[in-house]
Amino acid sequence: QEEDEKFVIGRPAGYGISARSSTGLESNNVSLWLLKKFAVFFVSEEKTKLERGQTITELHKDLKVLYLRIVLNDKNIDEPIVYLGVLYNIEKKPQAKGINKFESIMGYIEYNDDKIFKKPQEIDYEDAYVRLQGELIKNNLYDINDSQTLYDKIIKPSLELYRKLDKKEKEEFKIENPLNQRKFFLSSNL
Repeated sequence: QEEDEKFVIGRPAGYGISARSSTGLESNNVSLWLLKKFAVFFVSEEKTKLERGQTITELHKDLKVLYLRIVLNDKNIDEPIVYLGVLYNIEKKPQAKGINKFESIMGYIEYNDDKIFKKPQEIDYEDAYVRLQGELIKNNLYDINDSQTLYDKIIKPSLELYRKLDKKEKEEFKIENPLNQRKFFLSSNL
């Protein structure tokens, strides 16, 4: 079923998942040989453009994305976990030279995942290069064993969260924008 937002999967350079891995033989790289964590994002078709097989999702105030992260193995978990939710209020700082689109931030997130995802249900991260907020829903991967469970536990709650943020943004805009209040006042007096 296609949603009203017409989500497309984000396609960073290399057209693949975002993950931190290595094939280096140095002892500190051995732990990165096997894929343990990876992520993809989905963005409304109107908020991105496709160029040479890659998406280009410009960073702006209203950008929000659905973010899917799968953690297969980590020192802090007993079984694989899947997270899906929304990242929003995504900003790059002026000193962040290599970051010019959300696809660039995906790699940055992988290198800073322990800091960013301390509290996945309430992400509020800021450093010298980026700022982002978000809310992810956590499920054990082994509990997702059919398409209905996938929809009920992951997709539906994430879409509700995404849409709830839409409503909240619209309400805040009405409150912050006195012109909207004046129009409402004028139309209610007619």
